[in-house]
Amino acid sequence: MRPYASWKYVVLVVALLVSALYAAPNLYGQDWAVQVSLESGDPLPESAGARIDAALKEAQIEPVSSRLESGHWVLRFSTAEAQLRANEAVKKALGNDYVVALNFASKTPAWMAALGAKPMALGLDLRGGVHFLLEVDVNVVRKKAIENYVNDIPSALRKEDIRYSGRRQAGDGVELDFADAAKLDAARKFIAKEYRELTLSTPPDRPLTLSARISDAEAQRIQTFAVQQNLITLRNRVNQFGVAEPVVQRQGANRILVQLPGVQDTTRVKELLGATATLEYRAVDESGNAASAAASGIAPAGTELFYTREGHLPYLLKKEIIASGSQLVDAQPGIDQQSGTPMVSVTLDGQGAKRMFDFTSKNVGKPMAVLFRERKVITTYNARGEPMREHQDVNEIISVASIRGVFGKNFQTTGLGSKESQNLAVLLKAGALAAPVDIVEERTIGPSLGEDNIRKGFQAAALGLGLVALFMCFYYKVFGLFAIAALTLNLLLLIASLSLLPTTMTMPGIAGLVLTMGIAVDANVLIYERIREELRNGMSPAKAIEAGYDRAFLTIADANITTLIAAIVLIAVGAGPVRGFAVVLALGIAASQFTAIVGTRALAHLVFGRRARMNDLPIW
Repeated sequence: MRPYASWKYVVLVVALLVSALYAAPNLYGQDWAVQVSLESGDPLPESAGARIDAALKEAQIEPVSSRLESGHWVLRFSTAEAQLRANEAVKKALGNDYVVALNFASKTPAWMAALGAKPMALGLDLRGGVHFLLEVDVNVVRKKAIENYVNDIPSALRKEDIRYSGRRQAGDGVELDFADAAKLDAARKFIAKEYRELTLSTPPDRPLTLSARISDAEAQRIQTFAVQQNLITLRNRVNQFGVAEPVVQRQGANRILVQLPGVQDTTRVKELLGATATLEYRAVDESGNAASAAASGIAPAGTELFYTREGHLPYLLKKEIIASGSQLVDAQPGIDQQSGTPMVSVTLDGQGAKRMFDFTSKNVGKPMAVLFRERKVITTYNARGEPMREHQDVNEIISVASIRGVFGKNFQTTGLGSKESQNLAVLLKAGALAAPVDIVEERTIGPSLGEDNIRKGFQAAALGLGLVALFMCFYYKVFGLFAIAALTLNLLLLIASLSLLPTTMTMPGIAGLVLTMGIAVDANVLIYERIREELRNGMSPAKAIEAGYDRAFLTIADANITTLIAAIVLIAVGAGPVRGFAVVLALGIAASQFTAIVGTRALAHLVFGRRARMNDLPIW
């Protein structure tokens, strides 16, 4: 037999050691954990640990450990029941200023974790997780569209020098009064040309009034757009917060299904899904008296009353929005070079940049306010200790500054804390929700069900491996043992790859893993049958081994490439469990090519290559 290159043995040994290292964390398991941090993102005060320990002691809950880890206070427990009890106790003790999250804490040794070794991510069906059904409040976006028409149409008419004597919102549109029929006809022609989605009419009893209403088709389009925009936004938010393999899909006319495997932090997820934090840039109304408006609670026409975050000072802001988060292209958190305070660097789209440029060009030296708007979920407890959830709208002016120069597309916004700047940048970059969402169905898939699925999946894989091993040993003798060794390395490589890559193992993934074992053995069967064929043709055992591996390579590669193409297509167009299955299949094909051709050949050379003579091979 031809000498086998030493470097190939080195590659095999390195592959075995590295794959064993990165597959090992899956054997250690995880602790049930409760993670505590400040909602503002600031470091935890020293008193927090004492309050947490006191709350656990009062509830008679003993943690496995309680310590500060990576800026968070992490409590580890041996059971899910203790974790849930501790979660409720700590929440009640700390209040809404803290984020108390259910989580898992890996038992992987620190030296392994330092090398990047971690257990593979498990899907909803294996690890458990949360399931949410969200309902989009399409009435809000419809109302917003009507308000835009009420403001935009009169403004557009004034620019065209078409004068009207009165305007008002009426139902699903706007009504405009005119002094004569000529002005009404001019307005009708202009609106019909520029706002084709509106239905125009004149009330019989008011011949000089023009009514512009949203058509049924436009109302349906607005609803569809709102749901679709929310779908995209929610996907972006989940992705930017690092949730692996989420399911975010439309269900029905105005509902969105969200499934997050392995997530137990339902409070944080609810905040993430329902958050509507955004910015609005508005002009300050200098002609009005903000103090009088604050005292009476009534703002002059065309303005709204808001208060600053610092000092709670009243300001009258004009209703017209110069630019908002919906017109944002990019947002990056950072530190202002002049003041050293947190800031968000924003980039507007073409329309927003033009509006901002036009406004700043005409208002240099005048004040402009940045309004921070957020819809928060507040958790309180009733007399029976049951959690109650309610929505709270937060509208705060975070900065008021004079316009020093003309700007448009790029600028900075300050006035937020460090954590708020980061969160706002994430929300703005992911996109604002087109309409508020409410959670109408919430379900937690228990980890016990996931453990049962894992056990069944492990049993299926073990049974498959055992049957394959019995067949190969019975049918191919010593070469069957080579195939089993290669199959073991194949599984190690596959598990290590799944642990390192940002993918999720699901029940279909386990099916792909079992299928991979068959594919890996199939390659060995082709090689061994080729060796048998060469022996029947009178070739010597040494040459038969060489010919078997050389001539079977193209057949194996051709078969695996066609399967790999199908797997790549599924990865590209599939989602959720289908994509997980395809990822496992693709990785398994790559690993089987290596182990079946390189691994078993190395073993064959190691066992038979040094023999001076071979009269027979133990392959029959």
